Amino acid sequence: MSDQQPPDLKMGKYFVWLAWCSALGLLVFFFQDILDKQWNPNQSPEFTLSNTGKAEVVLEQNRQGHYVTRGTINGQTVVFLLDTGATNVSIPAHIAEQLSLTSYGSHIAQTANGNVRVFKTTLDELSIGNLFLNNIDASINPGMKTNEILLGMSALKKVEFTQSGKRLILRER
Repeated sequence: MSDQQPPDLKMGKYFVWLAWCSALGLLVFFFQDILDKQWNPNQSPEFTLSNTGKAEVVLEQNRQGHYVTRGTINGQTVVFLLDTGATNVSIPAHIAEQLSLTSYGSHIAQTANGNVRVFKTTLDELSIGNLFLNNIDASINPGMKTNEILLGMSALKKVEFTQSGKRLILRER
């Protein structure tokens, strides 16, 4: 008796293997989208005009209790993590490079991870939905390895914000 399998049986095993791999790939693709939406439920933030005609953006809290949203810096799409404990907008160096930001000096900043040397920069324009902020002080932080920009008080002080339940409303001043 031979250990050789008939060619059609061998081919069938390959198709079963290929089907399982395809199914797993589709599951990963599908669930990654769900995970992304859980981390950033504000992929396209809801925005309107208030009764007084001022721009208003409504953000939903993510599962960790943070406000994460898509926005722009100088017209280029970025992801912000709102941080009222941060003095300035803090940009990871690898993102600052992608945005072609230039620095004009450095200083030591106190962060949750200790003191770190950061580099000063100014953002010509920052936007979330229909809120546009100009000439925002920011820091380029070489120690940050995340893909989110911390939206600190140098930007947030230029808007009114109100939290109600799991929603945060940012309103033009």
